Amino acid sequence: MSKSAFELDGKPPLKEAVPLGFQHVLAMFVGNITPIIIIAGVLKLPPQEKTFLIQCAMFASGVATMVQVYPIGRIGAKLPIVQGTSFGFVPTAIAIGKMHGLSGILGASLIGGFVEIFLGAFLKPLRKLFPPVVTGTVLLSIGLSLLPVGIQYFAGGVKAPDFGSASNLALGFIVLITILFFKQFTRGLTSVSSILIGIIVGYIVAFFMGKLNFDIISNAALFSFPLPFQYGIEFHMDAVVAMCLMYVVTTVETVGDISGVTMGGAGREATDKELSGGVMADGVGSIFAACFNAMPNTSFSQNVGIVALTKVMSRYVVGVGAAILIISGLFPKFGAVFAMVPNSVLGGAMVIVFSMIAVSGMSLVTKERMCSKNSIIVAVALGLGFGLGSVPEALKIFPEEVKMIFGGSGIVITGIIALVLNLILPAEKPVKK
Repeated sequence: MSKSAFELDGKPPLKEAVPLGFQHVLAMFVGNITPIIIIAGVLKLPPQEKTFLIQCAMFASGVATMVQVYPIGRIGAKLPIVQGTSFGFVPTAIAIGKMHGLSGILGASLIGGFVEIFLGAFLKPLRKLFPPVVTGTVLLSIGLSLLPVGIQYFAGGVKAPDFGSASNLALGFIVLITILFFKQFTRGLTSVSSILIGIIVGYIVAFFMGKLNFDIISNAALFSFPLPFQYGIEFHMDAVVAMCLMYVVTTVETVGDISGVTMGGAGREATDKELSGGVMADGVGSIFAACFNAMPNTSFSQNVGIVALTKVMSRYVVGVGAAILIISGLFPKFGAVFAMVPNSVLGGAMVIVFSMIAVSGMSLVTKERMCSKNSIIVAVALGLGFGLGSVPEALKIFPEEVKMIFGGSGIVITGIIALVLNLILPAEKPVKK
């Protein structure tokens, strides 16, 4: 493995960059298209429209990632960050979709993107609100909240007829053990590509187990350009307000992800420029996605976990992954190959990746001394945030709009509580000797 793969501006040879880029794509692919599948199902869209929306999601994700990796002016973190369709917006998008349809979702998403650009532009003076204990707690919450998703995939995927079957669990463990073996007992390219190798091994085993559905490839078109504004754009005040609140939340999540990349991959905190550019790129990517019929884009935490696990910081590697996503959006059959990967195969990889996100959060939290104030911040923020996220029924007395925002993963509550407590709790006075 060339040293350039571990350098931010390094450009490893294609024989290394392509598999490492594929690794990023495979880790986020299902997470990128699943929100679209869920929303299309709720809106009862026909299969051909669902396929088109998946194509749009891949294309928008690739373009947004490219901007994040190779900034346009101030827009972009210039870090190995992968953008994709955000799970966090799904509850809000469903509520808007039931009232105003897909055009209402896209209109609210477009306005929300401008709100996030504004937040990113003025993030530097707000940086004091995001010390390591706050961003680390948010990152830890992200990792913990994603672990149940990883286990669900490990068991075969939610509502799968064979959920929790011996074959699904065996497939997940095969991938998990393969990743651990290549990560810990080999060196060079095979070590840093352990996730990709694990998924490939799982893919092959799944073929012999009869778990691959080749109809996905045969039914996909050879080439198709995702035309913009296919469903129109509508603006409704209630939808815009709800979506903009979610953009504020995803800003905090993105700050945590950017911090996770720099801490996990380079062992340092993110700079003001990286945070500001990354958040603005989030907003620009979401505006682009809304124009191309896709849901809001955000930094993908599972890819943060890959960087933390492999230490591969090369932007070029993620740029190659972005090119693969764009190609997948233009050539649906190419993307269908990724869509065939069984859930349990991805679950075997996700369990490790999501756990590494939590570990990166722990590293940020403990970067400063765990004084009484910091301990209280972490304890209360995680206790209420992760707790209510795990038991959303506890918020049943609140209006649907409130539950829509706070009753999801718990990341919102964790972030808000950590921010507030950091501001109001007094700093500890140094002990006089």
